Amino acid sequence: MKKVLIITYYWPPMGGGGVQRWLKTTKYLRDFGWEPIIFTTENGEASVVDETMLVEIPENIETLRIPIWEPFSLYKKLLSKKKDEKIAPSLGQENKGNSSLQKLSVWIRGNVFIPDARMFWIKPSTKFLINYLKENKIDAIISTGPPHSTHLIAYNVTRKHKIPWVADFRDPWTNIDFYHKLMLTNWADKKHRKLEQKVLKNATELVTVSWSWAKDFEKLVDREFNVITNGFDPEDFNQKEEVVLDQKFTITHAGSLNEDRNPTILWKVLSDLVKEVEGFKNDLEIKFIGQVDVSAHHEITQYGLENYFKRIKHLPHHLVIKELIKSQLLLLPLNDVPTIDGVVPGKLYEYLGAKRPIICIGKTTGDSAKIILKSKAGIVVDFNDFEGLKKNLNEYYKLYKKQNLHINSEGFEKYSRKELAGDFANLLNKIT
Repeated sequence: MKKVLIITYYWPPMGGGGVQRWLKTTKYLRDFGWEPIIFTTENGEASVVDETMLVEIPENIETLRIPIWEPFSLYKKLLSKKKDEKIAPSLGQENKGNSSLQKLSVWIRGNVFIPDARMFWIKPSTKFLINYLKENKIDAIISTGPPHSTHLIAYNVTRKHKIPWVADFRDPWTNIDFYHKLMLTNWADKKHRKLEQKVLKNATELVTVSWSWAKDFEKLVDREFNVITNGFDPEDFNQKEEVVLDQKFTITHAGSLNEDRNPTILWKVLSDLVKEVEGFKNDLEIKFIGQVDVSAHHEITQYGLENYFKRIKHLPHHLVIKELIKSQLLLLPLNDVPTIDGVVPGKLYEYLGAKRPIICIGKTTGDSAKIILKSKAGIVVDFNDFEGLKKNLNEYYKLYKKQNLHINSEGFEKYSRKELAGDFANLLNKIT
């Protein structure tokens, strides 16, 4: 069996979306003739910890861990956060704080920690892996980012050991939706772009998670990008006991909600429906699982919805799946940003696996919309389509009252993690 070294910052007991892609891919790689070896951190800063994910790691898999120094302790001191407080994985804030200090921390993040705050892991990891590969035969390397420091580790290692290398971009680098918010100096911007080009030009193969993002990357480098989407693991949805739908008219969102994804239009629509539709105020429940930006809390209160809002800070992944399966509706708000076409949150695929109606607020011709509509998994309304969202929510509510709120989705099986692991195996076979 051939061996592939996977360089990933996110690995159990870390939880959250960053872990899922390679934990689940690793689970099935052996079925396609590839033995995964994991290289990760010993003490990385986890925004979410989920010990239950440890049981998902394939049996007897070799895992290499080395320590990492990260500047988050300084960040916490700067913003007067507690030592054990978790850092949100975006620029959003869960609580109001000193805006000047927040801006300073963002400036430092973009202009000092290049490509990211894991930059101090690059040198020791490079040294460790170069020595490891002198004694151990590896057929291919995969680096997955963000953090994009993983790609620079792979670049350094493959310069020394001529091993085929796949760079997997779960998110863009300089095209990421918050790049313009990093307050970059000209020097820092050039540095980010120079490092990005180093990876794009030297990796043996390039992968990203959506078709539009692949086109965006191809504008940066004259090379073809492979698209291997995120997905869902069918085994996660084989619930041992029957899951009963929520009695309330639940609208559930799983994962982090940053300021850019705060769906203001939804709060306006729900506020109207509470006032206008008989029974709606008695049935509504807005359920958010994960970190929620302060802007959403503020607007929920502003529109008189605080009594309908249920916040669950964190759940183990298997319990999140259960919440999705029993929810009446699943909410997918997207970022209204220039790169919106390629934004396909990983949670979308688990929403598909849950087989509950999806309400997507975003671009109606983007990649997320195409997946939802082609799968017949729900509806997509534009960011400013107040009447469209109100009409669809009212129709869903009527079906809920008749106990007939369901969908007959189709064609989404191709997004199963096993199928996608096969796609990675085919790519590895091609370069070896």
